[in-house]
Amino acid sequence: MGKKVRKINRYGLVGKNIEYSFSRSYFAEKFQKEKIENCSYENFDLESIEKIEAVLEKENIKGLNVTIPYKESIINYLDRISEDAEIIGAVNTIRFLDNGTTEGHNTDAHGFETALLKKWNNHSKKALILGTGGASKAIEYVLKKMNVEPLFVSRKPLKDQISYDQIDVNIMTSYLLIINCTPIGTHPDLDKAPNIPYDLLTKDHFLFDLIYNPKKTLFLRKGIEIGCTIQNGLHMLEQQAEKSWDIWTEI
Repeated sequence: MGKKVRKINRYGLVGKNIEYSFSRSYFAEKFQKEKIENCSYENFDLESIEKIEAVLEKENIKGLNVTIPYKESIINYLDRISEDAEIIGAVNTIRFLDNGTTEGHNTDAHGFETALLKKWNNHSKKALILGTGGASKAIEYVLKKMNVEPLFVSRKPLKDQISYDQIDVNIMTSYLLIINCTPIGTHPDLDKAPNIPYDLLTKDHFLFDLIYNPKKTLFLRKGIEIGCTIQNGLHMLEQQAEKSWDIWTEI
């Protein structure tokens, strides 16, 4: 008899235009460094969320991460979601159970909170969230948990949100924590930044950018010039990835 070949446990990332994603290289390095065998991590680049059904049916998929723009629409394709994911309204981690069902989780909240607390010094009781996508909902969840009042800024504001041109001196004085949840400032738009009044920044402001590449976006560089506390999204991504692994492997 020949040697029995063990099946590869497959993990991956679901999103759109994700060729240069963080997750695939992170998990490839993790598997090698920690000598985790019989595991692979691949990208599932989908033109539309409807294509997810074919991914969910692939053989030996054990876990998936979900990124832009599917963190909210993915929920309709899952059998159940965790309590925190339901409150947040977005899923970035899918666990495949032994009975064949799927369970959605949100590890963005854990990642953001862990990263923010690295430099957090009770900077503010109010925060501006730039952008209203799936990741921004996890940010809102964490801020409320920390008793920090969030205010969404959007190009097309809904009720209880404001537009960028409504950010005035009073807003900038009151909201000292500013989190960029938009893709503005990442490749190829390295010379762009969210449209806020940077001349009103002070050394008391904390600028947090969910972008990790480049390490210092124009948004963050403008903060550095003033002496603001800054943080990019790398530690958040690392923490949410590790939390995803814990969920997939039931640690």
